[in-house]
Amino acid sequence: MKLLLGASAIALLSLSTASYAADVVDQEPSVPEAVYVDAFSWTGAYIGINGGYAWTKGDFSAGGASADEDFNGGLLGARLGYNWQMGNDFVGGIEVDVDHVWNENDYVFGGADVEAGSDWQGSARLRLGYAIDRTLLFATGGVAITNAYVKVPALGFDESKTFTGWTVGAGIEHAFTDNWLGSIEYRYADFGSETIGDVVDVDLKQSTVRVGLAYKF
Repeated sequence: MKLLLGASAIALLSLSTASYAADVVDQEPSVPEAVYVDAFSWTGAYIGINGGYAWTKGDFSAGGASADEDFNGGLLGARLGYNWQMGNDFVGGIEVDVDHVWNENDYVFGGADVEAGSDWQGSARLRLGYAIDRTLLFATGGVAITNAYVKVPALGFDESKTFTGWTVGAGIEHAFTDNWLGSIEYRYADFGSETIGDVVDVDLKQSTVRVGLAYKF
């Protein structure tokens, strides 16, 4: 009888242990599936606005007289471009912009009161950058255009001329969302030399700092 009871106890213990082990296996937590997030792509068209400040230097000469004057002021404009995301995180692009400039200056030249400045400017440029996910470091360069004027009220002189030169610069751009981009950049422009009204020889150079906001399609 003792042997029978002992054998029964051992059998019950074995069944209980096997049942507990099966429960442990059945209740083992499942491993969650991996969640994949698509990397941001810079490829696409965008349109935006930009504003900033321009430091313009003008060299003037006429009738044996010469002068160097600064024409500094704010700027506000629009831009349009397209980016291509290439391999190895490089990004190429093209961009055009146009700005209105507030930089008129009054000064005395050759004994006469003169008003001079530029009212608009623009550029068409290539861009090349390196993307660190949603942040883009870029360099840019291309053609720069501006319209400059000279007025001498006492002589009834009021003439303007379009200048064409070149510009280079660099900046940083960040994608705050998949569609909204913010940027800041520095550019230097040499608009070259022109003769305004066949009287005044003018040479224009400029530095600008711009901040921009754009919508990427």
